[in-house]
Amino acid sequence: MRFALLPAALLLIAAGDASTITITVTHPWARPSAGASTTGAAYLTLTDSGAADKLTAVSTPVAGTADVHETINDKGTMKMRPVEGGLPLTPGKPVTLSPGGYHVMLMGLKAPLKAGDTFPMTLTFEHAPPQTVTVTVEAPKRGGGGMSMDHMDMDHMDHMNH
Repeated sequence: MRFALLPAALLLIAAGDASTITITVTHPWARPSAGASTTGAAYLTLTDSGAADKLTAVSTPVAGTADVHETINDKGTMKMRPVEGGLPLTPGKPVTLSPGGYHVMLMGLKAPLKAGDTFPMTLTFEHAPPQTVTVTVEAPKRGGGGMSMDHMDMDHMDHMNH
């Protein structure tokens, strides 16, 4: 009777492997930093093709800290604030981190971000394994609409209360 339970246990383990959480990261990019600014931002799209998950942490050797922030409209004033508790990822619904919305705030840049440069950034999830992606620094596109980080005073982010 013990041997009959063993195949059932193996089936449960295999079923657990089949539901592995898979996060796809596309187009990781950052804007060049402004002058001597020690802050910057990175953007990307996350697509969860498994079970629900959360982006819980971000790190990169080019900055002292990297946190997921969101831009909100507070009574007509655009403000940035950290995302507390992780950024939720729903299976089949891509989450795009872009200027004017969710973004990775890079604080304490160790050197200016220049167009054409690349740097590694590690994304940590609640369930999925961490992923290290290569971020490309891209010059802003001309004529694009919407809110851009270029129009926000990011130097004041160093004094933000977390």
